[in-house]
Amino acid sequence: MARKCDICGKKPSVGNSVSHAHNLTKRRWLPNLQKVHAIIDGTPQRIYACTRCIRSGRVQKPQRIKTVAS
Repeated sequence: MARKCDICGKKPSVGNSVSHAHNLTKRRWLPNLQKVHAIIDGTPQRIYACTRCIRSGRVQKPQRIKTVAS
């Protein structure tokens, strides 16, 4: 899975896990990426977007078509 938001470019950040004895081990914080359908340059595409971009409205979703059962 892609680990980068296609909208804002958010990527994993790195740091240390610190135990009570102050032992340091490397760890990564991964962004909360979701696979969403979005309008990119006028065409619907599937992209990876972080939840902050989705929630703030930076991802323009395509119109849903209602179907009526006959």
